[in-house]
Amino acid sequence: MTRAQLDKQPDEVAAMFDRTARRYDLVNDVISLGQVRLWRKAVAAAVDAGPGELVLDLGAGTGTSTDSFTTLGARAIASDFSLGMLGTGVRRHGGNSLSGPGVPFIAGDAMRLPFADEVFDAVTISVALRNVHDTSQALREMLRVTKPGGRLVILEFSHVTFGPFDLVYREYLMRLLPQVAKVFGSNDDSYEYLAESIRDWPDQPTLARTIQEAGWERVAWRNLTMGIVAMHRGFKPA
Repeated sequence: MTRAQLDKQPDEVAAMFDRTARRYDLVNDVISLGQVRLWRKAVAAAVDAGPGELVLDLGAGTGTSTDSFTTLGARAIASDFSLGMLGTGVRRHGGNSLSGPGVPFIAGDAMRLPFADEVFDAVTISVALRNVHDTSQALREMLRVTKPGGRLVILEFSHVTFGPFDLVYREYLMRLLPQVAKVFGSNDDSYEYLAESIRDWPDQPTLARTIQEAGWERVAWRNLTMGIVAMHRGFKPA
């Protein structure tokens, strides 16, 4: 199996990202034309983690995003089910084990999180919810580990809101994105899956309803880069 399919079996998705780990951050920066950095800043601002708070960064991959949650004095945990991604992250953070210095890296499946109930002030997941086999189950697990009144922030690829740009964007996704990944030495099969999974993902209002049905309240979203990605936020009932 060279790539995951859209039924998103966990072992296939994890193996695919294991193979992509070494150049994952570089390729993401290139294919997003640098927008991924702005998206990370927007997520960090929405999470707004302060001193003494604990943030769970799910689908953290190499942990590139996780450090952004600690700038105001909060603590953050990077969690992912790809050991290849986590290992790359630990090495880049200067560690030699998954505990690493600074940010802890913990292997975990979003559908069965290895954390106790109500321990996190905020849970966030960026461009990774789309890769989970059961979205609703993952959202319920995130709710379980969040403290009452705590917040959820999701960044995910979404549906472009500017019609004339939509066709151009879809052509880029399906034709050019895998070719760009190949040029930079990444696993182009992974980026074929990426393009297909983005096209298959529900739109902004549909995802908002799914988040609400999982038990989150005050759910709202904000489009970034004309809706290429959308940031959804919700709160656990107090």
